[in-house]
Amino acid sequence: MKMIAVFAALLAVALAAPQRDQDEVVLVKETPSDNIGLDSYRYGYELSNGQKHEESAQVETRSAEESVLRVRGSYSFVIDGVTYTVNYVADENGFQPEGAHLPVAPVA
Repeated sequence: MKMIAVFAALLAVALAAPQRDQDEVVLVKETPSDNIGLDSYRYGYELSNGQKHEESAQVETRSAEESVLRVRGSYSFVIDGVTYTVNYVADENGFQPEGAHLPVAPVA
């Protein structure tokens, strides 16, 4: 009886151990962040699973009272072996994505 209890306890401990992630994602390439606090920034990275992201931004001064942050970038991801890329701009007009896989809004 003790042997069964010990075996059950060892089995429970073995099954409760964290499993290693076989699809571990690692950083392949990183563009150093260019952010020194002078009205702009830039960064990027690429992961081993095919994901990529690059982004840059610039503050545009329109007047003494008005400034606009204009962000441009792109990101890519892979689903079922197909790479999808989205290019975007984000500014005073909102987030504006473009990609071959995205629907295009009709012009009003």
